[in-house]
Amino acid sequence: MPSKFHFFSKMLCLLTIETSTTVCSVTLSVDNVPVFDRIETADASHAARLGIFVSDAVNYARKNGLTIDAVAVSAGPGSYTGLRIGVSEAKGLCYGFDIPLIAIPTLKILATQMLHHTSDSSFLLCPMIDARRMEVYAALYDAHLNEIRPVQADIVNENSYREYLEKRPVVFAGSGSDKCKKIIQSPNAVFLSTIYPTSQAMIPLANEAFARREFVNTAYFEPYYLKEFQTTVAKSKVLG
Repeated sequence: MPSKFHFFSKMLCLLTIETSTTVCSVTLSVDNVPVFDRIETADASHAARLGIFVSDAVNYARKNGLTIDAVAVSAGPGSYTGLRIGVSEAKGLCYGFDIPLIAIPTLKILATQMLHHTSDSSFLLCPMIDARRMEVYAALYDAHLNEIRPVQADIVNENSYREYLEKRPVVFAGSGSDKCKKIIQSPNAVFLSTIYPTSQAMIPLANEAFARREFVNTAYFEPYYLKEFQTTVAKSKVLG
């Protein structure tokens, strides 16, 4: 990474962006503490909301004499459109301010939030995002956020995650967990509701990445979609 970036600012100011689901959020933090936060949980247009949230965050930083040191963005998997909007905004900021870009796996962000809802370190965390029908994007982490199983697209059935559930409790959360709750009947399965990835939950992960200089190439970075984007043709056009 070019030496022009300032790695050891006295007060580390990071802008975090999360748009991987229907939730849109932006947070400005200073030394791991959020000082500005905007979130929209309704199923609103990220294209309309994100620019306003970012503009407000940048104006807040300027008014308070803060220099943004890096931008962190949720890297996926998740909504194809949401991820592209978030990454495009993050790249524009990095080019404009000449600062590095940090990419954080969406499921790790979700796992970070799950830790606030369970105090048992023996549990495994299984954050999951709905991928429609009976498919989810899921990964497994331990209580220290070590990756036990990497992210992949899973077809949910009664045997899903059995090899883990037979050994220890597994906590499931995220937009894909509701449909799993109806199918996975193990006594070791614990389901959390109303948890989604947010920009505020990215703060500790972004700070750790900055300290380790784990930056991505701003020009070539692409979100982790996991599956190729597929378009559908309207029935009216198919039927002529």
